[in-house]
Amino acid sequence: MIKLFSFFLIAIFMNNEIEIFNFDSDITTGNWRIINDVVMGGISKSSFTFKEDGTAVFEGKLSPDNNGGFASVRTELENLSLDEFDGVIIRAKGDGNIYNIRFRTNLDYDGISYQAKFKTSDQWKEFKILFEEFIPTFRGRTYDNQPKLESKNIKQLGIMIADKQFGTFSVQLDWIKFYKNEN
Repeated sequence: MIKLFSFFLIAIFMNNEIEIFNFDSDITTGNWRIINDVVMGGISKSSFTFKEDGTAVFEGKLSPDNNGGFASVRTELENLSLDEFDGVIIRAKGDGNIYNIRFRTNLDYDGISYQAKFKTSDQWKEFKILFEEFIPTFRGRTYDNQPKLESKNIKQLGIMIADKQFGTFSVQLDWIKFYKNEN
């Protein structure tokens, strides 16, 4: 079962940055969808909730049963001019697990996504990742014959946990921004 979540999207351009998601905003333009390994027979569970403190929490339980092993949440990026950005910054804290931030350059449900990893701790941290560091993947395999990720082509954003990190998980998100390097 896919759950739809309203999400607040705000685009504020300041200091070579654009705020893509601020979980404390009143402006809504997207939906977050849970996509777990149940689409292939697994039994992992997750949820994406908005907290009173203005953050969002992605949490659940990752299970290897029935060849499972991933949980994710994603949303579309709509009506934003995202040309010429060099990378993404995500402010998060969590349980010490490694999470993937993922981008898709189309609105398809399945297919190639570009991903980079970030390792959480119990302290708030800003993870700054260049788009050129994102690796094109499909179902855990890397594909070198894909074009490089460019901000102007990004249509979807997601957070995923996989890589045999079985058990409970939780990551708290404060905001997500795109940035331009200062020249």
